[in-house]
Amino acid sequence: MALSEEDRAYVHDLFSGLGELSTRRMFGGLGIYHRGQIFALMLSDGALLIKGQGAFIQYLEMMGCDQWRHRRASGKEVFMPYWSLPDPARDDPEEAVALAKEALRHLE
Repeated sequence: MALSEEDRAYVHDLFSGLGELSTRRMFGGLGIYHRGQIFALMLSDGALLIKGQGAFIQYLEMMGCDQWRHRRASGKEVFMPYWSLPDPARDDPEEAVALAKEALRHLE
């Protein structure tokens, strides 16, 4: 399934509190960037993922977020540094932006 302009608009609305936001097509979905730094993905099925690094990973796991597993063409499954965005954050821009800021802080 290809993402629509509505999907892109949703991402921009959800994370608008960050300011300088951009998206690029990747993995059949969108890479979501703040000031050139990727911090989240929207997969082609509409799933939103946030990038985890360092201590932020433990926080995401405590919230019940699942790490994204990507299956390569060879069939091998690899873990990617992205976790599912908690359901409450998908509908709450304040929560989504707070998580995005935390993700970006750990990516510096």
